[in-house]
Amino acid sequence: MSAPDVAVVIPTLRRLDSLTRALRSVFAQEGAASRLREIVVVDNDPEASSRLTVEALRPASPVRLIWVHAPRPGVATARNAGLAATQAPLIAFLDDDEAASPGWLAALIDGLEMTGADVVFGPIRGRVPEGTGWTAPYLERFFGREGPRETCLIAQPHGCGNSLLVRATALPGAEPFHADSDHIGGEDDVLFAALQARGGRFGWAAEAWVDEFAPPHRATLLYALTRAFAYGQGPSQTAAAARDWPGVARWMAVGAAQTAIWGAAALLLGVAFHPRRADMADRAARGLGKLFWMKGFEPQFYGQRELDRLQRARRP
Repeated sequence: MSAPDVAVVIPTLRRLDSLTRALRSVFAQEGAASRLREIVVVDNDPEASSRLTVEALRPASPVRLIWVHAPRPGVATARNAGLAATQAPLIAFLDDDEAASPGWLAALIDGLEMTGADVVFGPIRGRVPEGTGWTAPYLERFFGREGPRETCLIAQPHGCGNSLLVRATALPGAEPFHADSDHIGGEDDVLFAALQARGGRFGWAAEAWVDEFAPPHRATLLYALTRAFAYGQGPSQTAAAARDWPGVARWMAVGAAQTAIWGAAALLLGVAFHPRRADMADRAARGLGKLFWMKGFEPQFYGQRELDRLQRARRP
């Protein structure tokens, strides 16, 4: 394409320092300057807390820097608002707690062109605060993402953070992210399941590295296992949304086996204080999520729940 065709979309909610780090990492991209059209920051805070931060950084941006206010807290709402602010045919998503390596965007674009996929994903290095303790190696793996050593097509999708999507095929309609996922997450699971059902293809860009920095309140075993439970709910919930009840039953059976096997392993390793006991507990939590996938068991991590947590943290 002769015109710049990529927009980077960064949803954010009261993470001014990490948003600054994420933006500066996009400003420093190498090898993709001619393809980058604009950067879109979507402020999901009703108080519009990032406006001044973005204004201060605007002179440093190599391309148009767009600030959008989406005052209704919710991860799907924020992503949809970012899409509405740009007409770019290629959309790269970077989370506000991530920092892209200098060759990140160029590697995503190369991966898209090499594989012919509708969506490509890149690897993530998980980072946790110093002094996290014995769970640090597990948490770094949990917040990270691994894949093939070479750029290639892959069978299953990952999450939206660190991805590049072809708008025409992967993001149908004005609001492709389902607002029901605003508070619980998984908006990308629903989107990519529908894309896969349409015959869409997924790719892996092996050199498109980002670092993800887990804040202290997330760098805990309880938070990670709760998230693992929610991830486990995904396959059962996707099957239920498609009214594939045999599929739901199959995933529940898989979940029961995983809960029993990995739960027992976690207990045994826990007695021995083995460093891998957190990994076994993670697998058991994912199995449990496949069993208890129904409404009422869905943990909330985003939207109003996160805003309430931030409000409590501001109180003296």
